[in-house]
Amino acid sequence: MPKTSARLLSLLTLLQARRDWPGAVLASRLEVSPRTVRRDVDRLRELGYPIVTTKGPDGGYRLEAGTELPPMLFDDDQAIALAIALQTATSEAAARALTTIRQVMPTRLRHRIDTLQATAVPPPPVDGSVLMAISTAIRAHEVLRFDHTTGLRRVEPHHLVTKAGRWYLVAWDLDRADWRTFRADKISPRIPTGPRFAARDLPVENAAEFVENTFKGSPTGWPCRGEVILNLPTADIAPYAHDAIIEELTPNRCRLTIGAWSWPGLAATIGRFDADIEVIGPPELKAAFAHLAYRYTKAST
Repeated sequence: MPKTSARLLSLLTLLQARRDWPGAVLASRLEVSPRTVRRDVDRLRELGYPIVTTKGPDGGYRLEAGTELPPMLFDDDQAIALAIALQTATSEAAARALTTIRQVMPTRLRHRIDTLQATAVPPPPVDGSVLMAISTAIRAHEVLRFDHTTGLRRVEPHHLVTKAGRWYLVAWDLDRADWRTFRADKISPRIPTGPRFAARDLPVENAAEFVENTFKGSPTGWPCRGEVILNLPTADIAPYAHDAIIEELTPNRCRLTIGAWSWPGLAATIGRFDADIEVIGPPELKAAFAHLAYRYTKAST
């Protein structure tokens, strides 16, 4: 890449990294003179980038949103990340964008992208107007009424979260007086929205954690958690432990803290590891192992 083009890319990357840049600091980071920075800023403006000059003792620059989409400049890592994201998307627009980007990629990058062949399974589609209606109610702190597979619901919407390609609404259910998660593709908002409300605190740190915990059986995570010691190396367990916590005790022995929906389910999950097991606790887990041992012994006779 020509030196000037490389410098323009570096300048644009810096301008995108934070809101305001003093001219002298940009010159120092790029190892050029302030005059060269001014010329490079003018070149980016000619390409369509809305860079404004900020006031101050030294003067500076700021990249703002424009009315038109200027040419996109990416470094290698950014270009690859964008191409991977587009390849795993499921919309026709994403496929067209990937084709466009691939055509202008250098051969070295195109080869790296072509080694990744993935097919994304599309989740149920969500109408954009539904997401906008939910987002508007969230921002305005207004009660949202919507038709759902379980009937009419009235909620205080808190957050929209994406997981595995699906959209989920985290909200306080007014009729059930509890936090709930709703799939957005099953929501049909009713207009107008209800009265304003004061936002409540989630029972966990953030909405993403709440949605993740929903799939574990309770708002605070797995309802059953236990601790055992396995006579296996940590490396043999890690690929299959998912969200469990593994602590290496010796090269061939480790401590495993893991959760499940039920105590028998937890004992069965641990039992799939082909190793001797020492149960640390709680007593419910030991009882579950005894129960499964009786059941398995009975099944084998």
